[in-house]
Amino acid sequence: MGVIEETEVEQVTLALLDAANDKDPGVQEQVRKSILTLGNHQPDKVLSMCQDYLVKHSKLVSGHRVVVLQTIELVVKSKIDDISSPKIKSIITLASDEMTRSKEIIPDWQQTASNILVAVGNKYINDFMEEILSKFQPGVLPHFYVVETLASLSDSNVYGMVPFLNAILGTMLPMLSMAKQDNMKLVFSSALSHFSESILEYLANLDKAPDPTVRRDTFSGEIYTAYDVLFSSWLQSRDPKLRLTVAEALGAMSHLIAQDKLEEQLPRLLPALLSLYKKNPENYIISKSLCQVLDAAVNMGSRVLETQIDGLLTALHQQVCSPVDYDKPPTVKNHNEVLRCFTIIANAFPDRLMVFVLQRLENSNERSRIGSLTVLRHLINSTSSIMETKKLLVLASIKQPLADHSNKVKQRVVQVISAMAHHGYLELEGGEVLVRFIIQHCSLPDSQHVCSLLPAPPASVTASMCDNTLHLFATTVGRLTDVLWPMLLGFLTPAQYSNATAPLCKSLILLASKKRAAQEPGFIIDLSMPVLLQVNACFPFRCRGHGAPSLSLLNAISPSIHPKVQALWETEVPHLLTCLEGQWPTITLGCAQGPSFLYKCIGVTLQQCTNKELVRKQLQEILISARHNDATERAGVAMGVGLCARSHLDDTLAKLEEFGKSDAFKKASGIFGLLKDKNDVDVEKMKSTMILCYGHVALHAPEEQLLLRLDTHILRSINKHFNTKVRGTGGLAASGLARLAPAGSGPLLAPALATAPAWRAARSEPQLSNTACVPQHIESWLSSRQDHERERAMRTVAELLQFYLGSLNVKNLVTFHNLGALLGRLAPRCTDPSPAVRTAAVDCIYTLLHIQLRYEGFASDYRDDSVETLLTMREKLSDPDPSVLYKTCSDLTKVQIKRLPHQQLNTLIFMLFEGLVDSQSNCSRASSVILNTLLRNRGAGLQDLVMKSVPEMLEALHVRLQVISEEQVKVAVAQSILILASQHLQTVINTLLSHPLPWDSWSCEMWIALGADSAVARQIMEMIMEKLNIMVPFEDKKQSMLRPGMTKVATSQPLALMLNGQAEEATVTLFPRLFSALLVRVGSSVAVQLPKDISSNGIGNERRASGKAVPANFDVCGVAVEALRILLARAHLDAVVKALDEDAAWDKMKGSQQHTAGVTRLSRAMAKHAGPRLPAILESLCPSFNNIYECQRITVTAFCSELLNHHVVTELMMIDMLMNSMMERISDPCSTVRMLAVRGLGNVAVGSPEKVNKYAKELLAAMSSGMEEKDDPGKLITLEAMSGLSKVLLYLDQQNMHLLVVYIFMKIKPFLENENDKLRCASIMLLGNLSRFGSGEAVFKDQIHNVLVSLLMHLNDPNAQVVKACKYTMRVCAPVVGSEQITAMFHNHLHEEKGLHYGEFINDLIKYIIQDFPGMLNFYHVTVVQFFKSNWSEIRASAAMFIGEKI
Repeated sequence: MGVIEETEVEQVTLALLDAANDKDPGVQEQVRKSILTLGNHQPDKVLSMCQDYLVKHSKLVSGHRVVVLQTIELVVKSKIDDISSPKIKSIITLASDEMTRSKEIIPDWQQTASNILVAVGNKYINDFMEEILSKFQPGVLPHFYVVETLASLSDSNVYGMVPFLNAILGTMLPMLSMAKQDNMKLVFSSALSHFSESILEYLANLDKAPDPTVRRDTFSGEIYTAYDVLFSSWLQSRDPKLRLTVAEALGAMSHLIAQDKLEEQLPRLLPALLSLYKKNPENYIISKSLCQVLDAAVNMGSRVLETQIDGLLTALHQQVCSPVDYDKPPTVKNHNEVLRCFTIIANAFPDRLMVFVLQRLENSNERSRIGSLTVLRHLINSTSSIMETKKLLVLASIKQPLADHSNKVKQRVVQVISAMAHHGYLELEGGEVLVRFIIQHCSLPDSQHVCSLLPAPPASVTASMCDNTLHLFATTVGRLTDVLWPMLLGFLTPAQYSNATAPLCKSLILLASKKRAAQEPGFIIDLSMPVLLQVNACFPFRCRGHGAPSLSLLNAISPSIHPKVQALWETEVPHLLTCLEGQWPTITLGCAQGPSFLYKCIGVTLQQCTNKELVRKQLQEILISARHNDATERAGVAMGVGLCARSHLDDTLAKLEEFGKSDAFKKASGIFGLLKDKNDVDVEKMKSTMILCYGHVALHAPEEQLLLRLDTHILRSINKHFNTKVRGTGGLAASGLARLAPAGSGPLLAPALATAPAWRAARSEPQLSNTACVPQHIESWLSSRQDHERERAMRTVAELLQFYLGSLNVKNLVTFHNLGALLGRLAPRCTDPSPAVRTAAVDCIYTLLHIQLRYEGFASDYRDDSVETLLTMREKLSDPDPSVLYKTCSDLTKVQIKRLPHQQLNTLIFMLFEGLVDSQSNCSRASSVILNTLLRNRGAGLQDLVMKSVPEMLEALHVRLQVISEEQVKVAVAQSILILASQHLQTVINTLLSHPLPWDSWSCEMWIALGADSAVARQIMEMIMEKLNIMVPFEDKKQSMLRPGMTKVATSQPLALMLNGQAEEATVTLFPRLFSALLVRVGSSVAVQLPKDISSNGIGNERRASGKAVPANFDVCGVAVEALRILLARAHLDAVVKALDEDAAWDKMKGSQQHTAGVTRLSRAMAKHAGPRLPAILESLCPSFNNIYECQRITVTAFCSELLNHHVVTELMMIDMLMNSMMERISDPCSTVRMLAVRGLGNVAVGSPEKVNKYAKELLAAMSSGMEEKDDPGKLITLEAMSGLSKVLLYLDQQNMHLLVVYIFMKIKPFLENENDKLRCASIMLLGNLSRFGSGEAVFKDQIHNVLVSLLMHLNDPNAQVVKACKYTMRVCAPVVGSEQITAMFHNHLHEEKGLHYGEFINDLIKYIIQDFPGMLNFYHVTVVQFFKSNWSEIRASAAMFIGEKI
């Protein structure tokens, strides 16, 4: 530290103390630290200066005085041992005067002065007492803070203060009667409370006290006198705060009052304290004081207390019943103090207390009962020796709360039972009742155990508490093991406790482990328990997941069952538990089957039974007792009967036949048939059960026995029960028989088909309408997954059509309306995996076409050549090769469409759409082949047929795409869309554009399909770009009637223009135009909102009717951005896409705040990875520079300004055109465009530095103009101008800058203190770059010295970038400063990426400044003081530190 004159030290100190008045707490803290640093070296001197400052500035504002006093307090606490005795006395005098100067109470000021006195008094008690007692004179009411200071010191220096307390109390007692104001009464009461507690602490630690002869009765007289005043007068005050303070003092004083006096006062004191509960909202202080009084009374063995016990218990019970809010600590503290009171009373009057508490338990009021249970639990835990003799009484009394319906009471009961368990209550008679209570509440229904993500209902909380309590019994209460084991086993088997199985098993497992560890000989268990546990394991996820605990308990008790069982279960049970943890589907299925599983078990059991009579009896029981109306139970019965038939086929068939003839199947014949309908329903359900039973008998019976009985017993019985009302079940049963039986086992479908009305009608009376009936009835069989079912169904249709053709007699020419529908249904079967189905399908088509010929008027013996070729094609279909099948199918289609009337073309096409999702992949593919063949040959005439046929077809394909799973079929559907587009392009495009936004994945697939043909794709792109160019991108609409201003709303059509598809050739050819169009579209979509009628266009009515809404996150600009992204990918610019993905540029482009940043990243990526494409792109973008839409000009200018940042524009000879464009944009009416233009001009220095001097005149003019921009509210143009000029200066020649250095310097200087961080940073960087042109110039050196202090201050700037800029500028300007030491220091310490210890740096720098520039010290001092008014607290703190180090 340099040598500084005394007067300058005072000036600097005064500057720091003046700075202490700063409003920023950070600056105040820095000032205190600076003065404390000085004080640690020279405490007396610093304290003297602070004293002098306060004395000379007697009218300082309170806040300023407080900071100075706080500084004194810090120095005193830090260097109390090093401060001279005279200075201690002067500090005491100063603090005493500051504390008592104002008669009014000013807490911050006077409390700080009081803190100084307490800090000194801890070390110099005599000096303190000498001063403080001078202001604590008899007969004169002292200052509020004099009493407060005495009270505070009695807490912090007990051993020093207690010897003085007798004298202090002697002086204080007469003052009590003089205190008229509540605040003085409050401080006296508080002081008496602190004094009493200090005395009690002193007496409790006499072995450490300086005077061990001090006794309690030394203070009894004075304390009682003070007590009399406080109790008789002040306790009745209306001020609640004073009443509580007095009550607190009375509690503390009660231990010091003589016993006879306290005994005399108790009848008055206790009721008075209890009455305060009604007058004050916060009761903690009252309860604390009452607890102290009770403790004092019990310790002295008071007899009067017994007369007050009833009132005490009633009042305390009311307090303990008050709800506790754990978010409010005072209520928790009050609750704990009240319980302490009960503990004290329990030690003196245990019987009275127990009678009181147990009587209150009988009260049915919820709050009262909860309070009583709380007290009981506390007494059980805290006074176990006293409660030992009262255990049976407690057990008898707790039974009544067990029946309470309140969940809150139940939860408190659980807590009491837990306490009782730990203290040996449950082992006694009546303990089992309490355990039963816990188990009952563990067994709540599953509905009570809700998802943990939802707020738990009270009952669920109770159940959870009981689960945890039961677990605690087994783990923490070792003495209960022998008691709990038989008790819990007894609760395991009753059905009412089934929901408690899981927690019971878990506890029993723990108890069993303890017993096995203790090597007890065995466990006594009920033999039914292992059976129950095994049943539980069959339904593992019921009853709160009791499967795993049941298995684990089985494993635990296995030694007591049988040694072999133990070995088996220890191997198998862990594997089963692993399966349960994984929740295997088989286990879940077994659990979900319910009754079916049980019937299956019965069937398996009957399989093994050899008693024929028992088998017949059980089958009869199953069939009679079943609930036939329940479909699940019907299926279960059938499964059980079928399994039984595996070993007892004849008995089973006989019992089924007997049951079918029983009275249960007879219909009601009551009066007027009132019961008929209900009985009919029951009979039909029983018939359904019978048919299902026969089906399962056929499934499980031995094959050699089944074939002999199939026709005579099974099919005959099925046919008997099969009628119109059970046709559905009969069909299912027949289907089951068909699946079960071999292909040649008989006409199993015949019974079902023979009952069909359409079959009979077609045979007797051929009608056109009937030909469609049979396919409707057997449609499900045509697409069955079983080959023989499809074969029989198709052969049935073929025979029916042949019969129809043979019976057909056409008298008049009519239309065969069903031809298209039937062909669409049957033609795909020509590629069925089954050869028989394929053959039958061709026969059906052959017959249908002959029927069509008959309807057209041809004779029955007429043979059409094309139709006859079907017979030849039928032979080809025997080849299983898919390519042959599909080629033949296509040829078949060509034949069909020759005979198909034009009016039925639509019908055939839509029927083929249905076939696209056929269960047989061969047939779904055939549907697509037929469809595409049809569209190629006849698709051109669709638009003429029906005006809306093409849009409807596209919508149908859109729906089908959502459910098609076959990839080949999807490809074929895409081909269908492309065929339609090649024939009706405008209609297809308009239809797809009209789909509601946002498009789903299937709409996108349809667009992708159009890209498969480059010619079509090119036409589409041309159409889209034309729409983009001619349509308005958005409309300005008023926000609402209530809000002013306009909102940009997107027009519907351009929103839909997304680029999809794989037409790479077209994309590459049109890439420059597409890129330019989409980039401009992105710019015009920013901050554009969705139109309200976005889903109201086109053919989206069906989807609107389904309630599909536009997603909340749908972004207008996001559509355009995604289109641009897809374009780049299709053009193989993967490197560009990857770079933009890594920079998150797509999201930036969408947002209005960062749109230009996103476009800049796009331009950067294009310059790096797609340079050769830029000239054509710029040619397309140039017209947009003068676009009427400001948003589009911004986007284009942002893109082009970034291009100048890369050398590729020079290599491709585009720099002149770009420079001219940027210079033109300098005068654009939009400030953002002007800012981007200035940025682009600055980028020239980075992208093409060799061109800087060529354009020096234009660049300097543009940058200077930008720094003087007036219409620049955010100073963004100014910022870009300074940043750009910094870059340009690095490459400019000296001759171009010689005359402008000082001019630019003067332009920079005002921005050094600008509030904008970026502007401040840019101006400092520009200053550093300007230094290369000022080397050796005296004028520039003076300017550097002018701003050096500013740079030093901003080295501690709150913005990290500004700090880095300061380091750079100071380092490059160092040679200009004129000091080798400072230059070396700047070069060594000021590195942008390294930290800087600011205090040490300033300290060392000031030394060099004093050595090299002593004449500048006063200038620096004056400049630094100005920074005390800086807007930044860090800068003000730096200024204070600079002055401190300068000292």
